[in-house]
Formats: sequence, C-alpha cells, structure tokens
Amino acid sequence: MEHSLTSSSPLLLLLPLLPLVCFVYWRQDPKNQPRAHGLKVYPILGILPHFVKNRDCFLEWYTGVMQSSSTHTLHFKVFGLTGVAVTADSANLEHMLKTNFGNYPKGELAVSMLEDFLGHGIFNSDGEQWLWQRKAASYEFSKRSLRNFVVDAVRFEVIERLLPLLERAGRERDGQTTLDMQDVLERFAFDNICRVAFGKDPACLAEEGMAAPECTEFMTAFNDAQNAIMARFMSPAKWLWRVKRVLGMEPERRMRSALATIHGYADKIVRERRERRGEAGELARSEDDFLSRFAAAGEHSDESLRDVVTNFILAGRDTTSSALTWFFWLVSTRPDVEEMIVREVRAVRASGGEGTSATFSFDELREMHYLHAAITESMRLYPPVAADTHSCKEDDLLPDGTFVGKGWMITYCAYAMARLEGIWGEDCEEFRPERWFDEEGAFRPENPFKYPVFHAGPRMCLGKEMAYIQMKSIAACVFERFSLRYVGGEGHPKLMMSLTLRMRGGLPMRVKNRGG
Repeated sequence: MEHSLTSSSPLLLLLPLLPLVCFVYWRQDPKNQPRAHGLKVYPILGILPHFVKNRDCFLEWYTGVMQSSSTHTLHFKVFGLTGVAVTADSANLEHMLKTNFGNYPKGELAVSMLEDFLGHGIFNSDGEQWLWQRKAASYEFSKRSLRNFVVDAVRFEVIERLLPLLERAGRERDGQTTLDMQDVLERFAFDNICRVAFGKDPACLAEEGMAAPECTEFMTAFNDAQNAIMARFMSPAKWLWRVKRVLGMEPERRMRSALATIHGYADKIVRERRERRGEAGELARSEDDFLSRFAAAGEHSDESLRDVVTNFILAGRDTTSSALTWFFWLVSTRPDVEEMIVREVRAVRASGGEGTSATFSFDELREMHYLHAAITESMRLYPPVAADTHSCKEDDLLPDGTFVGKGWMITYCAYAMARLEGIWGEDCEEFRPERWFDEEGAFRPENPFKYPVFHAGPRMCLGKEMAYIQMKSIAACVFERFSLRYVGGEGHPKLMMSLTLRMRGGLPMRVKNRGG
C-alpha cells in the first residue's frame, strides 16, 4: 500500500495543474478558440456561461450579440460537453442544408432527444428511413386531390366554427369579450390537421361542451412535451435529461405523463384506421385523408403510423397557428396594413360575382398578393421554427471560417437572421410587406437560405402550399368581417421558445364586427 501511494504521488501532485493545462490547450488550439463577439471568455468554460445565463431568453440575447458583431456565428467546445455552434449566416446555411447536406444530418444525439416524442417520423430521421418517408409524402402532396381536400377542410372549419365564434365575441358585452387568439388558432389548426391528415374531427373549436375532453387534454400534453424537448436541447449537458427522467424530476416527470396522453391519442387514431380495412387487409384506398393514403402505400407497423400521426400534428397544428398568432398581432399594430388587406380581399370578392360562399376558392386566394406578402413578411420576423438544430458528421469548416467538430450540434437561427441589416437592410426590424414586391408590383420570392422559414435544400417543407392555403383562407375570411385589437398592454408580447415560436401568456384580442 505504501509503495502504491508513493508511486502515484507525482500524479496526485499534478491534479491541481489540470485546469491550467486544459486552459493552455484551449487557448492554443485554433479549432477550440471561440469567437468572442465582445463576450467575456472564461477559463476552461469559454463563452458557455453566457449561453447558460441567457437560455430563457436565448433568441433575444443571441440576436443582440449578432447585431453588434461583424460575423454571425458563435461556437464553443468545453471538455466533457458536446460542442455547439449557432449561426445566422446565410452562406453557412446553404453549406449545411445543401452543399454539404450529407455532413449535417439530424444525428444520433438529436434523434435520441426527440425519439420518445416523434419516434422515427419524417422530422426525426436520417438516411434511408427519412428518404422513403420523404418520397411517400412528396408523392401525396403533389396530388391535386389532396389540395382540394385541404381547401374543403379549411372551408368547413372556417364557416362552421371560426366565423361563428368571432361573431359571438363581437356581439357579447358590446364587443368587450376577450379571446385568446393563440388558443383559438391552435384549436383551429388541430381540428384541420386531424381532418386532413387522419380523417378525424376532434371538434376542438366547436361550441363549449361539444368538444371531447380528450382534445384539450391532448393539446396540453403536446405543449408540455414540446417544452420538455426544448429544455433538453437548451441544456449544456445533453445527457442530463436522462438523469432527470430516471429520478422523476421536472420537466421529465411531466413529459412522462404527456407522452402517455399523446401516444394514447395517436394509437386511437391508428386503431380506428385499422378497423376500416378493406377485405385485402389494406387500408381503404378511397379515403382522402393523408394517413390512409400513406398507409395504403405499403406495410407499416402501428408504431410507425403513430409516428406519422405525431409528426404531422406537430407540422400542421403548431407551425400554422404560430405564424397566424404573430401575424394577427402585427397587423393589429399597423392599421395601414390591415386596410390594404381588407381592400384586396373585397376586390377579389367583388370580381368573383355574387357567389354565396363565405370562404374563398383556391384561385381566389392566389389573387391575394398583398395578403400573401403580409403573411410572408410576418413569418420573416417571427418564423414558426425560430431555430433548427443539426449534427456534424465529420470535422468541417463553414464558409465564414468557423470550425465545427465531429459530433457537434449546429443550430441556425432564422429569428436572428431576420434582424440583421447585412441580410435584410436597415429596415430589417420593420414589418413591411412591400419588401416582397418587385418593380412591377409582382410578388418576388427570396432565396430560401436567406429566408429559411420553410427550411431549405433536400429537407424543404413539403406542406408549404398547404400552409399558405390555410393561412390565407383564415386571414381573408376574418378580415373581411372583423377587426381584431390586441389588448395585452403596451410593449411587445413575450416570446416563448418551444419547438415552435409561441407567445407567452397567449394573444388576448377583442373582436369588432366590420360594417359594410
């Protein structure tokens, strides 16, 4: 024993010097040297303390750092923790999402953090598993019949539920009734995606007492799950959530309960589809909903179909409702923009003759160019997916010179990009729909790597057209009949960064019936 202690004493004496050795290594290795951007660089930890301190207001903090910086990327690597890079550089985005696409998959680490929620659905898979789902979905989204089904589903929800709800709110208490429009829009989107994707009507936006209690329970669970997922990604130690799950600590304890509700609801949808099998053992091919079409394309386990359900609810409910929530708030702050929208909607209505439909056809929606620009501009400032994370497969150098190591997580921040003068000009923080028109007054799309609201590259969003149909239909029908006023007080609504960008505390608005 004495010999053992003596022989190991030199190692023990060196232990106090270990931090110094690590610090010298950090300072000398250019790959590990963070670009400070004016931030204090701490020994060993680098700029990690800034990320930890500002994790609850990450979007605002990171955007502020980028606005005062000559470069638009932060990165750090601390011993024992996963390396992280965050960028708002459009050239870096094109490199990640297109040029070197194969080197930036979702990655095992990111997939593992989402797996209990999204399984191996299209938004949480890589390689062949992602590719076959992408091809199947792309084929279905290209069909005109699916587009017509979407238009019909939106029309039903608008006429039967949304407009009557707003009408009642405008009449009651002389228009002093306050609606949480974020909740209204999430319920609308949930009803709509369930009808389009699964042929099911949960009636979340129906009159009080008509909606099934499981609907509200599911929506609450879905939000809880997203908040827990965000906590996993924002933690410097990407393994910490597993410890919390074993120990039953928050938010993982709530996550366990939320997953039971989500999986139970999704399993019920799949089970109902299985019960409508044809004699050949396949799902009925005559069904118009997406799940039936998807399942009829091949053999799928109940678990894989459950993944389809949860992935499409996330895509169909949370993204469009997030976009419209911020859109209605922005328009309420700009009466001039609202007037332009109303004028265009009424002109399209007048050109269509004396039809009795309360909604608009697909062709009529296509004629609403200013509305299209206003929604597009709103999503530029408040992208439904404010930040998106990938993994780095092999060591790489980004176009701006930033080193990204193998196994690192790299995030691009669309929210910050919208507020950089180098990308959008001096008026970048202004809500200005006119920026989307060319000299002839025609709508001019932007480079998707400058405007990554619908992602870019091979993973470009397949539901873009469907999303615009839904958003324009809702906005046109609402503004034709009502004016909405924000009553949440002075100042900017607080951001709530989940998997999608939500408003903390909701969007309280009052409805005024528009005469004439």
